[in-house]
Parts: sequence; C-alpha cells; structure tokens
Amino acid sequence: MRSNIVTEAGLPTRFKQWWEGIPFLTSMVIAVCAAIYLVCLLIGYDSFVEVCFLPSAVISKFQVYRVFSSIFFHGSILHLVFNMLALVPLGSELERVMGSIRLLYMIILLATTSAIFHLLITLIAAYNPVYSYYHFMDECAIGFSGVLFSMIVIETGLSGVQSRSVFGLFNVPAKLYPWILLVAFQLLMTNISLLGHLCGILSGFAYTYGLFNFMIPGSSFYSGIESSPWLSTCVRRPKYIMCTGGDPSGYIPTYSTRNTSSSGMLSGNIWTNLSSWMPRREVPPQSTEDNSRFPGRGRTLGATQTQTVSANNSDSSLQARLLESGNSPVHPSSQEAIVAGQQRNDRRQSGLDTTAATTIGTPLSQGMVPSEEEIQKLVAMGFDKTQVEVAIAAADGDLNVAIEILMTQQG
Repeated sequence: MRSNIVTEAGLPTRFKQWWEGIPFLTSMVIAVCAAIYLVCLLIGYDSFVEVCFLPSAVISKFQVYRVFSSIFFHGSILHLVFNMLALVPLGSELERVMGSIRLLYMIILLATTSAIFHLLITLIAAYNPVYSYYHFMDECAIGFSGVLFSMIVIETGLSGVQSRSVFGLFNVPAKLYPWILLVAFQLLMTNISLLGHLCGILSGFAYTYGLFNFMIPGSSFYSGIESSPWLSTCVRRPKYIMCTGGDPSGYIPTYSTRNTSSSGMLSGNIWTNLSSWMPRREVPPQSTEDNSRFPGRGRTLGATQTQTVSANNSDSSLQARLLESGNSPVHPSSQEAIVAGQQRNDRRQSGLDTTAATTIGTPLSQGMVPSEEEIQKLVAMGFDKTQVEVAIAAADGDLNVAIEILMTQQG
C-alpha cells in the first residue's frame, strides 16, 4: 500500500519535471493542439472539412487560413498523442539551437512552403494530360505531421549522423530515414495523407539545402520582436529561449552556409557540440583555479612560443578594442571572462620566457588565433560574432572552451 502511494505521488512530480524541461514554444504548440482537440471533443465538433487543408477550397475560394488551421487540428486522440510525442524531442532540440522566436518563424515557413508544394503537386496530378488524379483536389488533410516530417529532415541534416534507427528495429542511412518513415506510416496506418507527409519532406530538404535562405530575416528582426512590449511576458518566462546572436546574414545553419573544407567538421561533429551544451553532461571536478571559468574541464596548452606570443598580442588587442567600443555592449560575464583570460595569458607568458609550451594530447589549433572560418562556424551555430570573439579570446583560441563560455552566458 505504501509503495502505491509513493508511485501515485511521484507521477505528478515526474510529469511536472518533464513538462518544465520542454522549451517555451514547443510546450505552447503542444498545449494549443491539446486544447483544440479537447474543445472539439467537448462540443462534439468533427466536421474538419471547414478547417482542413483542402486544395480545391484553397484554390477556388482562396481560403489560405487552411494552411495554418489544418496543422493544429487532429482527428483522434492517437493522432494527437503520436504527433505531440514526436514533437517533444524534435522541437526541443531545434528550439534550443535556434531560439523560440526563430523556431516559430521556421514552423510558419515550413507550413507555408509545404502547402505550396502540396498545391503544386495536386494541380499537376489533377490536370496532367496522361492520367488525371483529380481526387487529390478534394483530399482533406489535418495534423501537425507535415511540419514534423520537415523537422525530421532538418534535425537529421544538422546532426551529421550516418544512420538512424527505425522504431528501434533496424538502422537505415540517415538520408533515407525520412523516406523510410513515409513508406512505413503509409503501409502501417490508414487515412494517412501521403501528399501531406511527402510535401513536408520536400519542404525540409529545400530548407536544409538553403533554398529558403532569401526568406529568412536577419538576427535584428528577431531581436526587434523579442524587445517589443507585447512579447515581454513571454520573454520573461524561464522556459523561453532568446535568439541572442545568430548568423549576421540571418541564415539558420543549412548546407549552403557550409563550405567544402568545413563540411566534414560541421556534418560530423555538430551533433557532439550540440550535445555538449545540454545540462545532462557530468564531468569530474578540476582545480580550484579554473573551476570558476571552465567547470569540470581539463586541458593542456600546445603551441610554439612564437605562435603563443602572437596569440597573446592578438587577444590583448581584441579585448581592448571590445572593452573600449561603445557600440557593442559586453555582457558582465563576458568581461569577467576577458579579465580571467588576460590573467591566464600573463601567467602563461611568464612561463614561456624560460621554456616553450609542449603539446600533450591537444590539437594544434588550441593556443593559436582561430581563423575567420572557425569564428564563422560558431556564428552559424547561433551566437553573436562579438560574443564569439570575446569567448575565443578568453579561451585562448580553444573552440570547445569558447563554446562552454558562450553557453554559460546564455544560461
């Protein structure tokens, strides 16, 4: 009897912890979809033909509202539960990388472009001279799964993994994963919108390969929205993720922002970098001196004396330029990191007067001035370029330590 009480008391607590771990926008989408389904259930509303994505109505009556109303309605409790359980990991991961407002814009963009693909394919199928599939014009589609298929494509592309598990049964190449899911759902379930899922995949690939970059605004657009008074209540919520920084060109990382020489690093290691930002990582403590800046992280310095002196001079000039600039305010934590980094440079310089630094298990890029290409990689991950330069200066050129400093500032 006692164990039952403990179990029953723990379920609400576990659910609360699980819910609090979901970022703001993802949790809001789940809440809106659940609330709409609950209201429809209570009032007995099941005539989804008025809100679904119906190509004939969109074209003949120009009912463009169906593009967005259709994604929030679901036909059954299983339809809702499956879609929302799939949204939790996908939406949470992308929102932590992009920020809440940026992810909202991406959902709107994916829903719109997916609907455009849907209309184009429907028109071609209905009016082609070979064989007419006019019934596609009257196919009524609802549910968030079209956007989910786009998210699957984007998340798979950003993760850089080579294979994915299908329902935990077998692995398939990552590039084929969305297509395998499309076929599997079509075979295993009834009343599945083939065009809705297919167009979601096409929209996701188009986004990933940068075809929509001209429609993605700059970081100032998102900053302006977040600073507006009507959004202040949402921004102050603890689960809200700010869109601080971002690519100056306004592009969220896509294949088009990766050049040939860096594609291997981004496609192979970005998932490791993103995973290292998550709070679940646990590492043993380090010395007291470095704990305040780099908790739980040990590293050795590796460079020649000439390279290190050059790095110190560059770091000093960069820090002075950033601190004296009145146009780009520096976060307090960034200033503390700069001071600590300067002190560390001084200590290291005094040691180099008697002996050169040696490398033990450390990449040669550590202790050196990072190239503009490496800075752009961090900028493309969603950080402000000024903050990236400050963090790299404080980290003595170590990109991994710079990432930890940037994530500490955002946290």
